Amino acid sequence: MFEFLASPAFWGSLATLTFLEVILGIDNLLFVSIATGKLQGKQKAQATRVGIWGAMFLRIAMLGLIFVIIGLDKNALFQMPHAFAQILSGGDEALMHHVEDVTIKDLILLAGGLFLLWKGTQEIHSAVEGTGHEESDAKSGFTAVIIQLFVINAVFSLDSVITAVGMTDDLVVMVSAVVLSTIVMAFAADPLAKFIGEHPTTKMLALSFILLVGVALVADGLGFHIPRGYLYFAIAFSLAVELLNIQARKSVPKTGDH
Repeated sequence: MFEFLASPAFWGSLATLTFLEVILGIDNLLFVSIATGKLQGKQKAQATRVGIWGAMFLRIAMLGLIFVIIGLDKNALFQMPHAFAQILSGGDEALMHHVEDVTIKDLILLAGGLFLLWKGTQEIHSAVEGTGHEESDAKSGFTAVIIQLFVINAVFSLDSVITAVGMTDDLVVMVSAVVLSTIVMAFAADPLAKFIGEHPTTKMLALSFILLVGVALVADGLGFHIPRGYLYFAIAFSLAVELLNIQARKSVPKTGDH
C-alpha cells in the first residue's frame, strides 16, 4: 500500500515541490507579519496561526477541487474590448488573443493584486507620514485582520495550487508538500515578525516587496506573466544590502562610548 515511499521519484518530487511551496509562501508570510503587526498579545498569536494554518487548509481544499481550479484558467468569462486588448498587447497578435480572454483566475489575480497595492500603499503612507496612525490602529481590529488574511490567502493559494499541479500529478505529494511548507512557515513566523519589529527599515523593505507582488499579480490578471524569479532576486538582493546596513550600524560606536 505504501510502496511509493520506497520510490526515489516520490521523495525527489516531494523535496522539489516543498522547496517551491516554501518560496511561494514567503510573500504570504510577509503579509501575515505585516497584517498582524498592529495586534497585541493573544490576538496577534491567534491571527498569525489563522493566517498560516488557514492557508494550508485552504490549499488542501483547493487541491481537492483541482479540476475545478484548473478550469478557472481555461474558460473565458468574457472578452476584453478588441481595441483595449490591442493597446495592452502592443500589437502582438498571439499575446492579444491571450489578453482578450478574461477568466475567473484573471479576475481573482487582478483583485488580489489591487488589494496588495492598496494595503502596501496604506501601510507605507502610515509609516512615512505618521499621520492617521491612531486611525489605522483602530481600523486594524482582529476581525478586519482575519478578513484580510482570508482574502490574500485565497489569492496566494491559487498560485500555489497551480504550481503544484504543474510539478506533479500525485495528490499525496501535493498535500504533503503543502503541509511540510506550512510547518516551515509556522516556525519562521515569530522570528520573522520579531526581526521586522526590531528593524523598522526591514518593514519598509517587506512592504515594498508586497507592492512588487501586487504589481506582478495585476500583470498576471491582465495576461502578462512576470517570472517570479525576478521578484525573488530583487528582494534577496535588497535584503542582503539591508543586512549589511544593519551590521554596519551595529559597528558604529554610540555617542559617549570610548
